[in-house]
Amino acid sequence: MSGRVLGLVRPGGAVSALSDEALCGAFLAGDAAAFGQLFERHRGLVFSLVRRYTVSAEDAADLTQQAFLRAMEASRRVFARFTPATPTPFRAWLVRVALNLAKNHARQGLRWRPVLVEPVTDDVAADPGEGAEASLERTQRGQRVRQAVLALPRRQREVLTLRVDGGLPFKDIAETLGITENNAKVQFHHAVKRLKADVAGETR
Repeated sequence: MSGRVLGLVRPGGAVSALSDEALCGAFLAGDAAAFGQLFERHRGLVFSLVRRYTVSAEDAADLTQQAFLRAMEASRRVFARFTPATPTPFRAWLVRVALNLAKNHARQGLRWRPVLVEPVTDDVAADPGEGAEASLERTQRGQRVRQAVLALPRRQREVLTLRVDGGLPFKDIAETLGITENNAKVQFHHAVKRLKADVAGETR
């Protein structure tokens, strides 16, 4: 979707203090800028989630735009299902849209970037004072973690990504993935336990 820009967003604009539900209602009532406010509020979360499925930050930014455009296009149909008694779970729905796009993107041949237990961004350079041996050890440790994450069952990978990258509470993770909150906690516990065991086993 190169070249397409979400025109509702005004970079640097103040984010509304209204709830997601109120902004969704305003959008349905004809306030196009309300969706721009939703974009400003949640774009950081969406970018963090899709980044792990892309090779570059540019690809992640493009997927973020796609996720919001798709959400905007489907919003009137989706939001209309909800009433004041059943508020719109906008963030959970948006995360599902973003994850589906990211998985499709990865399946199209691009390397999946798994979540790291100790995240290291591409923008952070190595310590100039770090010796060659320490740098190699750090790189190998990161590779071991990546390989261990790739070996996790799908559900454990998803929960780990939403929890660590997205910073979502287990309640929201459960709602996003259509599982119980307890199951989300169990999946996360098993994922972390398995990662620790796999990485520790490779360092012996």
